[in-house]
Amino acid sequence: MLPAHWLIETLTEVDSTNSELMRRARRGDTASTLLIAEQQTAGRGRLGRQWQSQRGQALMFSLGLELNPLQWSGLSLAVGLSLVNSLDPHQQHGLGLKWPNDLWLGPVQQARKLGGILIETALLDGAKSARYVVIGVGINLHAPPAASLSMPAAAWCDVQPQATVANTLQTLLLPLVDALDRFAQTGFAPLRTAFARRDLLAGQTLRLSNGVEGVGAGVDAQGVLQIDTAQGRVGVSSDEVSVRLGALA
Repeated sequence: MLPAHWLIETLTEVDSTNSELMRRARRGDTASTLLIAEQQTAGRGRLGRQWQSQRGQALMFSLGLELNPLQWSGLSLAVGLSLVNSLDPHQQHGLGLKWPNDLWLGPVQQARKLGGILIETALLDGAKSARYVVIGVGINLHAPPAASLSMPAAAWCDVQPQATVANTLQTLLLPLVDALDRFAQTGFAPLRTAFARRDLLAGQTLRLSNGVEGVGAGVDAQGVLQIDTAQGRVGVSSDEVSVRLGALA
């Protein structure tokens, strides 16, 4: 169970759990909240991509809480690492992370997207460094129609046939809240080695949206993607480019 001060709410339908919590934050409601959607009509992913699913087909939730970490860089990686460690603790299903915020089922050249993370923040009145952070998570229990996707999707029920929205959330939730507490205290650096074990881009030929190509070389202590190019190693932040693997555009 979450600590007593958390609000837990399930909505039958909402445009987006992230959007709803951000609206509340802008109105001054910054309570620690777990918001679950049975259905989203305008779910969002990174760079404005749509993430929509019908009732029972996916786990869709957002956590909203005040956070004041040592540094913000690497938060999406810490969240992703917590999720894959909870779902696939012994790495027997090939569940890994595509920097900066996607969960993929491998092997990498045939990888399919299982889920994604969207993190948004709102400044708090009178706070210099603390923010209200909204962490949205979407995980396919059943694969959505292929026609609506830019790359093949994975379904967790293909791996764990007994998976439901309820038991998948129960598996993920408390470890994720604990991971956020640890991240606030120590940042991403202590997670770098663990992330490397789940990093699907390391050693792969990558192409960035700005045309740069190179080989994935892991992440640095702040979670910045490193790519070895013909001109040398470069760091890539999530705000600059999107990463594409080989032909998986």
